[in-house]
Amino acid sequence: MQYIADLTEGKRISQIFLCKSKALATTKNGKNYYNLVLQDKTGTIDGKVWDLTNSIEHFEAGDFIQCDCEVLLYNKSMQLNIRRIRRAHEGEYDPGDYCPVSPFDTEKMYKDLLELAGKVKNEKLRALIKSYFVDDAAFIGQFKTHSAAKSVHHGFIGGLLQHTLGVMRLCYFYCQQYPVLNKDLLLTAALFHDIGKVKELSDFPSNDYTDDGQLLGHIVIGYQMVMERIHQIPDFPERLASELGHCILAHHGELEFGSPKKPELMEALALSMADNTDAKLEVMTEALAQAEGLEWQGFQKFLDANIRRTSPQA
Repeated sequence: MQYIADLTEGKRISQIFLCKSKALATTKNGKNYYNLVLQDKTGTIDGKVWDLTNSIEHFEAGDFIQCDCEVLLYNKSMQLNIRRIRRAHEGEYDPGDYCPVSPFDTEKMYKDLLELAGKVKNEKLRALIKSYFVDDAAFIGQFKTHSAAKSVHHGFIGGLLQHTLGVMRLCYFYCQQYPVLNKDLLLTAALFHDIGKVKELSDFPSNDYTDDGQLLGHIVIGYQMVMERIHQIPDFPERLASELGHCILAHHGELEFGSPKKPELMEALALSMADNTDAKLEVMTEALAQAEGLEWQGFQKFLDANIRRTSPQA
């Protein structure tokens, strides 16, 4: 099997992919075609089916499909021109080859996460952390394997853990640079800021929005999860609960980016910047990894910029 990350222009291949999405589109001339996003554990690639003939068997998003195709370079990104498709049969593929996975060891990341969480000294916040990240085996299993997004950044198994750890590391650095920050509040908020994603997104291989994910979104879901557990902790201070809740609700920074609130606490502002930094640098990391060897990468929607690889250092 040749993985998506290793495909080169002009190569003809016949192999199985996971169909992540399928959309019927129409050319300017009124001809129907399929717009596909295909996936394996190294990433995704766009696929086009221009001729909807008998050689294209019926399939749906979420199916494993055998594709006969050619690798093309279009707008500086690899793309598949697909001429034949059939649904793959069980036993012809290993599902583990088709789910992207964090490049970092899960258990090491979780150990580092707990080590940072251990720097929180407040008794009530420690009880909240313990209730989810030590005592709740079902939640821990979900948290370790979930993605942090459908496609934008950290959209792989372990992505939520990797992103949360990255945000916590940045927040801990902020606390060292700016001692005015409430370290206990900021580290706890960083740890919990995206936990709603375990309910916003479904498990792999689909990694798609759930009904609650579409209707509520991870920010509201995460706030609800935290508040439900806080109510089980005797004498949890109301003001501390409000401040932690505010950090979670404001962590996207701007109303137009999905935050119900803009940051009104210094810790909320720090969290939103850490979240934005980790997300955007991961977007750049993934974009550069998918187009190795190219200098200019083209327009990146999430960054709203035409991005370029940095020149090699002498």
